[in-house]
This record gives sequence, C-alpha cells and structure tokens, in this order.
Amino acid sequence: MHPPRLPKGGKKNMPNATTRPKRTRRHRRTQREDAARNELVSRSLESAQQCLFSQDYGTAFVHYLLALNIAPALRDFANESFRFTLFKWADELDSLGRIQDLFDCYEQAMELFPVDEVIVNSMGEHLFRMGFRDEAAGHFYKALKLRPDFPEAKENFYRVANWLVERWHFLMLNDHGRNHKYQLAIKKAVEGGCSSVLDIGTGTGILGMCAKMAGAAEVYACELSKTMYELACEVLSANGMADSIKIVHMKSLDMEIPKDIPNRVSLVVTETVDAGLFGEGIIESLIHAWKHLLLPPPNFREPLSSPSQTGRVIPAGATVFGVAVQCHEIRRHHRLCVSSLGGLDLSVLGQIYSPVSCFADTEDSTEPYTTERLSRLRGGYIQLTQPFTALDIDFNNVQELEGLCSRELMQIRLCVTRGGILDALAVWFQLHLDQDNHLSTGPQEDTCWEQAIYPVQTPFNTVKCGDEILVEVSCKDSYLRLCCIAIVRDGHTFKMDNATKGPSKILNANPETELCSALAGLQTTQEKPDRAFMLESSEIALLNNTAYHNSFQKAMSKLLVSLKSTRRSQESDPIYVLDVSEGFSVLSLMAAQLDSDSSEDKQNSSRLVQAYSSVEKEHHQTMLRLLAKENGVLESALEFWLSHVEDDSAVLQRPSIEKLWSVIILDCIETCGLIRQKLLEKATLARCLLEDGGQIFPERIVIHGMLVESDTLLLESAVQGREPTLGFNIAPFINQFTVPVHMFLDLSTLECTHLSEPIELFALDLMNNTANYTDKEVKVQVSTSGKVTAIPFWYQIHLDSEQSVSTYSEDSHWKQAAVVLQQPLVVSRGEWVRLSIRLHKSSISITAVKQE
Repeated sequence: MHPPRLPKGGKKNMPNATTRPKRTRRHRRTQREDAARNELVSRSLESAQQCLFSQDYGTAFVHYLLALNIAPALRDFANESFRFTLFKWADELDSLGRIQDLFDCYEQAMELFPVDEVIVNSMGEHLFRMGFRDEAAGHFYKALKLRPDFPEAKENFYRVANWLVERWHFLMLNDHGRNHKYQLAIKKAVEGGCSSVLDIGTGTGILGMCAKMAGAAEVYACELSKTMYELACEVLSANGMADSIKIVHMKSLDMEIPKDIPNRVSLVVTETVDAGLFGEGIIESLIHAWKHLLLPPPNFREPLSSPSQTGRVIPAGATVFGVAVQCHEIRRHHRLCVSSLGGLDLSVLGQIYSPVSCFADTEDSTEPYTTERLSRLRGGYIQLTQPFTALDIDFNNVQELEGLCSRELMQIRLCVTRGGILDALAVWFQLHLDQDNHLSTGPQEDTCWEQAIYPVQTPFNTVKCGDEILVEVSCKDSYLRLCCIAIVRDGHTFKMDNATKGPSKILNANPETELCSALAGLQTTQEKPDRAFMLESSEIALLNNTAYHNSFQKAMSKLLVSLKSTRRSQESDPIYVLDVSEGFSVLSLMAAQLDSDSSEDKQNSSRLVQAYSSVEKEHHQTMLRLLAKENGVLESALEFWLSHVEDDSAVLQRPSIEKLWSVIILDCIETCGLIRQKLLEKATLARCLLEDGGQIFPERIVIHGMLVESDTLLLESAVQGREPTLGFNIAPFINQFTVPVHMFLDLSTLECTHLSEPIELFALDLMNNTANYTDKEVKVQVSTSGKVTAIPFWYQIHLDSEQSVSTYSEDSHWKQAAVVLQQPLVVSRGEWVRLSIRLHKSSISITAVKQE
C-alpha cells in the first residue's frame, strides 16, 4: 500500500505564454482541474469519515492518504482524525500479524507528517514491542527532539535506553583501575611491535582509541549493536580519530579480508566477557579471528612470508574460580521453599525449578547461570567450601580454544568445610591481560562485574563438614558449565539429579537414615506422582512470598463473607473473580478454594465463587488444575479466562453480557520496582466492570521513599567526573543514555547513607479515580548531613483497609527503584527539602530543592 504519487511540475516545464488566447485557455483548464481535485478531496474525506463510523479503518486510512497527498494544506485540519485512523488500523494489522503492512502504513504517515512527534513515538512503540530496540530508540529520540517535554516519548526512551546501553557500560567507564590496566597492556603490546589492531566489540571505542594513542599504525573496530556503533562513531569524531580508526557495524564472525579490513592484524583487543567469562561468545570470536583476521601466533610452524610478524590477543587468558555457597536469596528464586501457601497445599506440584540449568540439553534453558553481586545479596551468603580453580584458558592458543568444547568432562572434588544447605556454585575469574596486568571479578573486589551463579535446584541439599561435593566442569555450546552431580559422605555417594532429569533423592544425615527412609517409602500405600514444573525465577520468588499470599487470603475471605451476606435474601448469582496477574498466579484458585472450605457439602450446588485465571501457558494451567484437584476445588469452579476472550489485549471484559465481576485482581508492580504500565487505565476500566460492593485487589497503593547519598547509584547512572576517561572525550555521548530511574535495587544492601526517615511520597486509589492526582509536593526533613544523590522508593500495597504488604519486606519478590537526581543536593541536618513528584502514567519523576 503506497500513497498516490502526483507528478510535480514547475515553470520550466510550461510552454511559453506569449499570446492572450493561450493564457485564457490555460486559466480555464486550471479552473476545471482545481474543481475536480477539490471534488476528489472532498469525497475522499467524506468517505474516510463514513468508514470511521463503520470501523473500517483500513479503507479510511487509504482515503485519508489520497486526500492529504492531493491537498497538503488540509493536513493540520485532518491531523487528529488521521492519527486516530492510523493507530486503529495499525492495531488491527498487528492483531492480524500483518507486520510489514503495519510498518508500511507508518512510513506513509511519516511522509505526510514528518515532524509529528505522536506518530513518530507510536511507530517506536510498535518497533520496541516487536524486538527492534535500536530502531525504536531512534524514533523515541527523534520524538523527544521534536518535543522535549513529550512525556510518553521520554518514558519510552528511558525504558529502551536500559536495553540499548546497559548500565554496566557506565560502571566499566567509571572503573579507573580496569581502564588503566587495559591501557597499559595495549600500550606495551603496540610498543612491542603490534602495529595493526582490531578491537572486537568496541562499545564506546575506548580500547581502539588506546591502541591509536599508543602509536598503532592501523586500528580497526567492529560493533554489532547499532546504537553502540553510532555512539562509537560520535566518540571517534569528537576525539579526532574518525579518519584514523575504521569502525564497521557487524559481528567479527562476519568480517572478511580484504572486504572489511585490508590485511590480517597483529593484535586483537576485546572485552567481550560476561560474568560467566564465555557468555558473550569470546571463544567463537577468537577462533574465527585466529583463522581469518589475526596473524599466526608465535609458535605457528608453517613458513610465513614475514616471519617476524605474529599475532596475539589481549586478554591473553583467564583463570576461573568457584566456591560452593549457602544463600537464602538465591534459594528462594530457584527452588520452592514452602509446602503450603495461603491455605493451598502445594505438594502435588512436585519439584519446581527455574530455567537456569547447567545441563546443555535442558529444554528452554537460555544460560546455565544467572548473575548476582554476592556482596549485595540480602542476608549475605556462607562459603561451604574453600575456593577452587575450575578452568585455565589461553586465548593465544588456537588449538586450546578449538578443543575447549570437545574436552572430556572434568570432575572436581570439593571438601565441605562448613555444614549447611548447598544452594549454588558462585563463579568468578581473573583476566590475564598480559604477564603484568590482571583483572579480578571476585566477590571481594571493587569491580564492575557481577559473579556467575550456578543454582543447585535439587531441594534440601544439606551437607555437613567433611562431606565431598562432586562438581562436573564442561564447556558445551561455548558456555562454561559447572554442575554439582553428587555428594560423598562416609564413603557413600548420593547422586544429585537435576530437576529436569527426574526426581531428586533427599540426602539425610547418614546412610542408615537413608536406608530407613527407603524402607518406609516401600510401606507407603499412596505415592504421589513425580512431577517437575519450570517457572521463571521471579515467579518462584512470588510463590515463596508467604506474607503476600496470606494477606490476600485474609482480605479475600473477608470480602467473600461480605458479598455472600448481601445475597442471602436474594437469588444467589455466582461471585465472579478474575485474576489478571502477569505470569503464574494462584490467587484465583485461592478464592475458589476459600469458597470450597466454607461449603459443608463440596458437591453442593450452592457454591458461589466462579474463579477465572488469565494464565495462558499450558503448563501454568496444568499446575493450577492439579492444585485445584488436590485442594478440593471443583473442576468447574476454576476457568481460564483467555479461552473466553477473542483478543488478549481486551482481557478486562464482563464475565457475560448481563453480569459484572465481583472481584478483579490487578498485578500493579513490576518485579523491577516500577508501577506497571497503564495501571491506572486498567483500574479505570476494571471499576466499570465491578458489581455494587465489588472490589479491586489491591484497592490502594502508597509510594514511600527517603533521601540517600549513594556513590554507587551515581557510578551506575553516568560517567562521573570532569576529567576525560583515559584522556578521551566519552562522557557527553554515552551520558545521553542516562536514565533518571534505576530499577532492580535491593535497598537493604545498597551502599548508601540514609539522610532522612522514610516518608509517604504519593498514593494511588484504584477504587476511586477522583481521589488521584498527577503532581504532589512533599517536605522532608534531613536527619543526617550529606549530599542527596537519589530518592529510592518502594510501595505499601493495601489489599483492603486492614491487609497490606510492603515491596521492601524481607520476603518480598519485588525489588526497589530509585530516582537519581541530575544535580546532587548538599544538605545539613535539620534542613527541609521540598520534593516535587509527578506521576505520568507509570513513570515517576522527582525533583528536589532546599526549602527556604
């Protein structure tokens, strides 16, 4: 679909008008053409309006395109109607999966309205939802340039910035020790004869610029991320190196000689390492570089045209270390730690495990490890063994690199030095840049890296001093994998089967007890089937949040009693309960189970609660059905609402044409610590679907916060200081991607000084929209002198007037967030600070000034 293209004429194409008759004829012809054109425009606009009334948005869009291309002067007049038509038609195309047509429509719209920030921003939203983050960022950035105070574009840009320029970029550039050691190693290599350099995964371009400053004759760089590539180009230009460093936008695996670089280089520099060392593909990229882009290593035996020229890599190698740990915070995200929840018996589910698995053939597994900063884990951790060496790797030995994935499994025996629960193996490494310069990512180091965590998902792995843990180390599919496979006690080996490989054997205190347990198991008359279900780690942590579910049970029980009492004298209609929580949730089942508990005859037709869950994954539905059966809930009492809804986006609908909901459960807070997008819009719609006396859970949310001084948050938010990074001008460019709100914080372990007591910042009433506001000013008194750098915030979620839970509690599955001030505020004890708070949709902004 393309807009009509009309020929563009000019005076030079017109015949010379030298006589009066010719001018007269041309004038009459123009009048007829204008009249026909005006008639066509008028009819097209009229047809567009008629199509809008009949909700035929596609045809309306075509009519608008025709009219506005013919008559550009009408664009301002028809702008609002055109936007409405475009957005409706785009949503329809999206639901039909006609993605290319959707983007074509937006391209045509932006040709008509190239400076319409609303259309540009909407295009970005579609791109972001479909995974085109680089392109989406460009549109959000353009929308902000067109209108700097456009809140939707600002919120979108902040969200996408977290994806495009991850926060560790700021930490790395602020890590002066790491930067200096890389600079020393590169300088030494270039002065030692490495005159041509390739920087793989250049990021901001800093390592390539180090090579050029050290005197390298030729420097090349590659970067896969479009955003980081464009950022690096800007940095190179600002530092006068745009002509001396060639940067290409591609993976190093796709680079060829002489297409992308003219000759093999003598030095490759890279920092494509993650917390697990190999997770960013450094092994694959270095093997390719040695074969296609690098000069041969010094020990290469075949004759060379220039024997003095050899290749090398920085970093030269790495040593990987690990330790077995006990850590409740890790455990509650990867294993179900409770047997019952809000009155529900969970034992029928068997084992629940997270997608993180060290087995290479595990289905749905993305990585064999997750990452944590051990020094910041709530509750800390306990080392159960001494640290051990898991692997040594030489990046300058191509044969070793190629043989890494085909190595035989290596088995390590760890002696338990302290008894406890084996929750994970924590892993870090030392990066050997050269013989003199090394970087450690260990938990005690002040480093920009986190540690890799390999959770042990077999439950109740109790070990005691003197036991041995058998650990298997492998590098299948280019990931470093560490698996605890068995525990040896008193000469007996107890295998630790992974959850996906079958049921785990519980290790008891001694072999005699193990034997007794086995004999007792033989006498059991009913054995529950062995099952294992996978949930996201955030969903497992939610199930382990007993305070939240118990509070919900009490609030729901109270409401059900109230609703039933009002219906005693009337013909009883079902109490319709809808749970639209994100991900896996048992709240709808808890409501149905409460009704079952209150009924003397569970087969009685007087059952009142009809519960609906919005879970859509098949294994989630299977889990809820099993739980319903185990907990005495009739099969008919729980239904899955999305099977009744044609469009997932319209999940908030009446249960039937003539009925309204009694209870609607909304998922209000994202795990990261932010309010869910469009929460207030959903609450407004939900209120319209409630019967008299019905309830939205939660009914109210109060946002709390405090003043803090935290250098850590500053280092994670922007490149700090006025001095250039290693002498290079980088900060102004990457700091464009600074976001004011930090997510996934654990305020209980954040390195900071509290400068005030907690205070209520804002409140949202989901049951009464008229009680809400968008702006508020709060005065807070300084309790400790210092420099206010941020305002962390969290939520008190009020289910009703009596029951509430905090997202800052010890067993909360939610993290906290913080607004980082653009300019720190120096304050003294006793002074007052005025906070101006604004909530736009789900985005919170806070400014702070001293109260005079």
